[in-house]
Amino acid sequence: MSASEALAVPALGYGAANVGNLFRPLSDDESWAILEAAWDSGIRYFDTAPHYGLGLSERRLGAFLQTKPRGEYVLSTKVGRLLRPNPDHDGGLDTANDFHVPDDLQRVWDFSNDGIRAGLDESRERLGIEQIDLLYLHDPERHDLDLALAEALPALEQLRSDGQVSAIGIGSMVSDALAASVRSADLDLVMVAGRYTLLEQPAAAEVLPACRETGTGIVAASVFNSGLLASSEPRRDGRYEYGQLPDELWERLVRIARVCADHAVPLPAAAIQFPLQSDVVRSVVVGGSRPAQLQQNAEYAALQIPGGLWAELADEGLIPA
Repeated sequence: MSASEALAVPALGYGAANVGNLFRPLSDDESWAILEAAWDSGIRYFDTAPHYGLGLSERRLGAFLQTKPRGEYVLSTKVGRLLRPNPDHDGGLDTANDFHVPDDLQRVWDFSNDGIRAGLDESRERLGIEQIDLLYLHDPERHDLDLALAEALPALEQLRSDGQVSAIGIGSMVSDALAASVRSADLDLVMVAGRYTLLEQPAAAEVLPACRETGTGIVAASVFNSGLLASSEPRRDGRYEYGQLPDELWERLVRIARVCADHAVPLPAAAIQFPLQSDVVRSVVVGGSRPAQLQQNAEYAALQIPGGLWAELADEGLIPA
């Protein structure tokens, strides 16, 4: 069964890490306003994870979505990390993981069949929503990829077979892990984080061909490359993943921005729409910590982009031909 048969995923989604207090604390009211802006902008796919704010993202997103008709949106969350009491909690925050929440819980890896099922049940409880459409294994390579292939992915396949979820996949920033998972399990969708973007496309070498061969769809996430593509005028001191932006990528970014400017296309609009030019990409998931960002991203996603932009970028070797 192909991903499109298993689950129709809207082309634009909201990644709810920010409402888990990623990088900065948000009040419940501020988070609600962000989610309302996403909904009002037409976004109907929402992705979360226990990892995001030690469950805060799931709780806030679930509370919001409970006010909407269940048949009108697609919901995904992730398994692999269970949340358990932190015996070392002394009033501190989870800022080591970039979340401004109390670290009274800790993440515990569990790729066993029981652990995967417990993760789903606990996410349902935090969300307050029984029907989760799409379940990803989260960052399997950060724990044990071999164990993921041997135990966690078969557990996901069984959950789908049992009718517990409609579709399954993995979410990762590592192309090798994505390709290996696609080839070893019957996955519907994979979330490719930061590896198939307007700036760089390492997933094009192995992940996209593997997905094409197996009928697996792709959800592209982190398409702004840590914010580098979020403005039409990139900054040289912009953060790239966990460090400074390498010179070669900065030069590439400048060239891409110039081509976009020549075609009067905002760089962020091109960044959102680029992955969807591929036949295997089903959806692009964007974040956002302010309502205006959600409204703007929805406008960028709907903007008409001339085909000449993609052709020139390909001619210059900046995107795959």
